Amino acid sequence: MIEQAIPLLYLAAAASFILALKWLSAVPTARRGVIVGIAGMALAVGGTLLRPEIVSYRWIGAAFVVGTVIGIPMALMPMTAVPQRTALSHAFGALAAALVGTAEFYLQAPRIDRVTMGALALEVLLGFLTFTASLMAFGKLQEILPTRPITWRFQNVVNLSFLGLAVGSGAYLVARPEAAWLFPAFAGLALLFGVLLIVPIGGADMPTVISLLNSYAGLAAAAMGFVLDNKLLIVAGALDGSSGFILSVIMCRAMNRSFTNVLFGAFGQVAGGDRDAGERRPVRSATPEEAAGILQAAGLVIVVPGYGMAVAQAQHKVRELYDVLTKAGVEVKFAIHPVAGRMPGHMNVLLAEADIPYDRLVEMEDVNSEFPRADVALILGANDVTNPAARHDRTSPIFGMPILDVDKARTVMVVKRSMSPGFAGIENELYHLDRTLMVFGDAKAVVGSIIRELSGTGGH
Repeated sequence: MIEQAIPLLYLAAAASFILALKWLSAVPTARRGVIVGIAGMALAVGGTLLRPEIVSYRWIGAAFVVGTVIGIPMALMPMTAVPQRTALSHAFGALAAALVGTAEFYLQAPRIDRVTMGALALEVLLGFLTFTASLMAFGKLQEILPTRPITWRFQNVVNLSFLGLAVGSGAYLVARPEAAWLFPAFAGLALLFGVLLIVPIGGADMPTVISLLNSYAGLAAAAMGFVLDNKLLIVAGALDGSSGFILSVIMCRAMNRSFTNVLFGAFGQVAGGDRDAGERRPVRSATPEEAAGILQAAGLVIVVPGYGMAVAQAQHKVRELYDVLTKAGVEVKFAIHPVAGRMPGHMNVLLAEADIPYDRLVEMEDVNSEFPRADVALILGANDVTNPAARHDRTSPIFGMPILDVDKARTVMVVKRSMSPGFAGIENELYHLDRTLMVFGDAKAVVGSIIRELSGTGGH
C-alpha cells in the first residue's frame, strides 16, 4: 500500500512544482505559486520518508535538526540580503548533491555502470564547483571579499586548464570506475574551479552569476536523480536548472552581453584614471530641503530604486515619500531596471515589502519613453543602470547595456553617499550634467528629511 502511494505523492509533488513555476511568473498569482511550491516540497519529503529502503530515521532526524538550525537564521535575514541568502541556498543545495554523489561512488565503485558513473561525475563536478562558487558569490555580495573583479595574466587559460583537468578526470572515472584514487583529485579540482570561476567576476555581473549558479545546482540535482533512480529529483532538478538558465539568458540580454563575456570579461574592473578624473570634475549639489521644494512643484516624479536604497533599507521611507507626494497631487512612478540591485527582481521585492502599489512599478522598456515628460527623475543609489555612457561611449565596459534614460528628465536628482563608482567600477557621467543635482547622504536619512520638509510645508 505504501509503495503504491509513493509514486502518487511524487507525481503530485512534480505537478505542484510545475504549477508553482507557472504561477510565480505573474504578480497576481505569485502568492499562490509560493504556497503550492511549499506543498509540493512537503509531498516530496513525505514520499521520500516513506520509502521502504530506509532502515533508520536517526541520521535523517539529525539532518533535519542541523538543517533547521541553519535555516532559521537564514529565513530571518533582511529582505535587503535576499541575494546573499540565495547564494547560500545554492551552496548548501549543491553541496548536498555533491556529497550524495561522493557517497554513492564509494558505495558502488567499481561495480558501477558507465551511464550511472557519467551522471555521478556530472553531479559531483557541478555540485562541488557550484558550492565554492556560491560561497564566493556570497562573500562578494556581503562585501566580505573584494567586489571588484580580480584578474591576472593568462587567467582564462589557467581557469580553463583546471576545468579541463576536472572534466578529464571525470571522463577517466567513467571509463575506469575502479580508479578510486583519482576521485579526491577530481572533487578537489571541481572545488578549486568554483573559486577561480568567481574571482574575475565583478559585482555588476553578480545577478547573472546567481541565476547561472541556480541552474548549475538544479542540473546537479537532476544528475543525482539519475544516480539514485529518483524521477522526482530528475523533474525538480530539470525545472530548476532550465528556469535558472532561461533567467540567465534574459539577464544577459538585459545587459547586452554574452555568457562568455560575463564569465571571462572581467566586467567592472576599476579604471583608476577614470575615477581620478571623476573626482576632479564639478557637480551641483543640493540639500534635502531644496530637493523637497523641487519635488513639491513637480507634476510627474519617476523614482529609480537601486542598491543604494537597498543597503540603506530605505524602501519604507520611499513608501512614505510616495504617500506624501501622491497626496499632494504629484504623479509618482517607479522605474525598474532588470539588473538593478544584486539579483533579478531585487527592486520589485523590496518595493513590494513596503506595500508600494505594483501598478506603479514600470519596466525599463515602458518607462523610458516617459522620462522626457518627467519633471524629476529621483535616483536612489542606482548607478550603472543610469549611466548615459552605455549609449555612446564605445570605450566604456558598459557600452551597449540598456539603461534607464533618466538624463532626459527635466531635473535629475541623485541621492548618493559619495561620488564613488558603482559595481561596474566606472564613473557615471550623469552626475556632471547641468540638470543633475546630487543630494549626498544615506538614502533613508535623505528621504526622511525630504518627507519632513514636505509634510511641514504641505503640498500644492
